[in-house]
Amino acid sequence: MKINSVLGAVAAFGLAASALAGTALAQSREQIRFVGSSTVYPFTTAVAEQFGKGGKFKTPVVESTGTGGGLKLFCAGVGVAHPDGANASRRIKASEFDDCQKNGVKDIVELKVGFDGIVVANSKKGPDLSINQTQLFLALAKQVPGPDGKLIANPYKSWNQIDASLPNEPIEVLGPPPTSGTRDAFLELVMEPGALKVPALAELRKADSKAFDVVWKSLREDGGYIDAGENDNLIVQKLESNPKAFGIFGYSFLEENTAKIKGATVAGQQPTFELIASGKYPVSRPLFVYLKKQHVGVIPGLKEFAAEYTSDKAMGEDGYLADKGLIPLPKDQRATAGKVAAEMSVIGKEGL
Repeated sequence: MKINSVLGAVAAFGLAASALAGTALAQSREQIRFVGSSTVYPFTTAVAEQFGKGGKFKTPVVESTGTGGGLKLFCAGVGVAHPDGANASRRIKASEFDDCQKNGVKDIVELKVGFDGIVVANSKKGPDLSINQTQLFLALAKQVPGPDGKLIANPYKSWNQIDASLPNEPIEVLGPPPTSGTRDAFLELVMEPGALKVPALAELRKADSKAFDVVWKSLREDGGYIDAGENDNLIVQKLESNPKAFGIFGYSFLEENTAKIKGATVAGQQPTFELIASGKYPVSRPLFVYLKKQHVGVIPGLKEFAAEYTSDKAMGEDGYLADKGLIPLPKDQRATAGKVAAEMSVIGKEGL
């Protein structure tokens, strides 16, 4: 009996040890994992490929989930089951920062990595478009003021109904979903200032700012605006097959597909590398990468990856990310990003 008891105990110990080993294995990860913005995705993927070629660390895994979806995953918790970094085509929101804190993601490193322009583009076979923010608002808003100034469902079916100078073509715009940072930025950089130049809406803002916010944040759902998902390459393909349609996405996708598509002039400015870099093109925004400082030393190479991303060879004026369409930061801002990466400085809620 004693021998059987000993053998049973040994067997039980062996099973427990095996289970512990399996658990330890499940809790280890050798590759950095990124989620987030489809706009920042090509840039982080390029850095990941260069990083992997160094041979010291495995090539990071980068997924395109959209800025909102990516930050939700990023903020869900700490540990190998959760992403180490998030790409974002806008700055993290205060509410997202709070979610991170609530779930134990206490130390967030923010890297501003460059600038991007949001373009309205169409097939090279389609009409040229020169437009301003107010005309874009009137084309895409769910509700617009009627003749008496009261809000009505958007009545415009073709561009030339808004202004005779615009194409005599149906309004059909493929754009990003609500989880996208590109959509957030488009709303703030185009729809809000466009709405403010409509007299009835300027008055509405004075009388009821919340009602005004609902108007510029609500895109039409009758086919004039089509939620095309997070895959910007798919939008480009659809524009090729439908020359009458327009698409909204980051400048880098225009840069990569200049043989197939062309960008609209917005407020008299073309979406070019130089005009976005100078700030003259009105629909431009900074791009960000977020890292979990708590994962440094747990996931191999995270700090080294940040150093690669902020190096001159990556995001400098002649860096490989500029070749991908990223608009470089000014020299002083690049130096700040490098310092943040080296020190893994964390952000607070102030200013978000």
